[in-house]
Amino acid sequence: MFRDFHKPGRSAVYGTSAMIATSHPEASLVGVEILKKGGSAVDAAIAATALLGVIEPGMTGIGGDCFAIVARPGARPTTINGSGRAPAGATLDFARERGITAIADESPLAVTIPGAVDAWIQLHRDYGKLDLAEVLAPAARRAEEGYPVAPRVAFDWHRNEGRLRRFPETAAAFLPNGKAPAVGDIHRQPALARTLREIGRRGRAAFYEGAVAEEIVTVLNRLGGPHALDDFAAQGSTYEDPISAPFDSVEVLECPPNGQGATALLLLRALDGWDALEAAADPGERAHLFAQATRGAYCLRDRAIADPAAMETSVEALLSDQSVAFVRAFAEAPESAPAPSGAPPFETDTICLSVVDRDGLVVSFINSLFTAFGSTIFAPKSGVLLHCRGASFRIDDEHPNRLGPRKRPMHTIIPGLVMKGRRPLMPFGVMGGQYQSAGHADLLIKAFKEGLDLQSAIDAPRLFAYGVTVQVENGVDAAVIRHLEARGHRIEHLPSPLGGAQAVFIDHERGVLVGASDPRKDGCALGY
Repeated sequence: MFRDFHKPGRSAVYGTSAMIATSHPEASLVGVEILKKGGSAVDAAIAATALLGVIEPGMTGIGGDCFAIVARPGARPTTINGSGRAPAGATLDFARERGITAIADESPLAVTIPGAVDAWIQLHRDYGKLDLAEVLAPAARRAEEGYPVAPRVAFDWHRNEGRLRRFPETAAAFLPNGKAPAVGDIHRQPALARTLREIGRRGRAAFYEGAVAEEIVTVLNRLGGPHALDDFAAQGSTYEDPISAPFDSVEVLECPPNGQGATALLLLRALDGWDALEAAADPGERAHLFAQATRGAYCLRDRAIADPAAMETSVEALLSDQSVAFVRAFAEAPESAPAPSGAPPFETDTICLSVVDRDGLVVSFINSLFTAFGSTIFAPKSGVLLHCRGASFRIDDEHPNRLGPRKRPMHTIIPGLVMKGRRPLMPFGVMGGQYQSAGHADLLIKAFKEGLDLQSAIDAPRLFAYGVTVQVENGVDAAVIRHLEARGHRIEHLPSPLGGAQAVFIDHERGVLVGASDPRKDGCALGY
């Protein structure tokens, strides 16, 4: 089946040796260059992600967190949790003494210790082939010499001008001449270049010890944060077994909590083989059922997922037949179940990328600042923009995701991997804040149930139900919207699209790699 080449669009990318898909063409190019030098998929993922922290500064960076799924041929995949922990002084009493009832994204309490660099170092140690300095050199060079701002990057930057004015140091770095850069303007981050080179030379110590850590702690303490150098020294990433669920004829793997990957698996389990969905021929009714099932799955997510040490519900219980029945019942009789509440902003404030190398090493990689430009708290001497993942914590003694010392918050970012038997079939990710679990389910339904080719599955219009609205992109069919409204849904037309996906499909039978990249971003897939 060929796509209609008369219409605007893009083709999937085909290769036989290696493939990478990212949200920016230069990051994909750097990834391919690393792969052609003999670097591993992990080398390429780190190089591309580090560069994205420079050229998509609102989405990701070394001041954020990281998760990845890695699969070697013939071995069971593993995950790495590179999410940061709250400082030891971040107690509920500390927050309440300061009158904090909810953690705002610009609060120093929103800044957990950034975990990305530690995760990169561990992954590079265990899977890298090239020297770390060589892997980080392209990002450092672009940060120093400057880069032209891409269209989607400029769009998001302009939308967040107000947030970037919160702190003078941040405005000075990210609002040159008092405003967001225009498309094609050159932006530089020389301080970040120096830090990236130091990480390349000295590894983990360059970020979690010495001048960089000291500056970040000083900045956060000045704003009232309880952070200390001991918190940086204690930060560490952990390898863990993936969690999984069957879907159609494949197995879907996700990272375990504190990420929301279990929500994607629960939603897929509820949708797979669901009589009501399979009997719904009308696209509007299918959209209604998907929307309501999403609400049900997220309702359970918001009750359950937290740092695993604090969870009161096991992953097995969250993915049980009872939970599946709850989600389906929620969809068919939503008035009988409570609605989710307390949703953070819906921002596409993350990058995801997928890589397969010539040795068959497979990586699904995701790195995030959470909301656009994170907390907007900036350490100017080191060039580190800090994330705001701690905004997910609750100020609530009874909630499993309550604020606590050295605790990881519930995370939205989730890399994914599809397996067929014992072989990796497709590393993928769908960025977009809260949308990601629903985005995983939607992409896999389109690719494996509806039979769309990978690029078409990514291109297809999206909608997202959470809270009281159904958010719709411009491309959603008007008849579907009318049906949703007739079913009682409140429709919200979005000013920006929902998320952005990257994926690589491995056609084992033909020895071919198929890469696809979301047109909602500036990026592309590249392979050879």
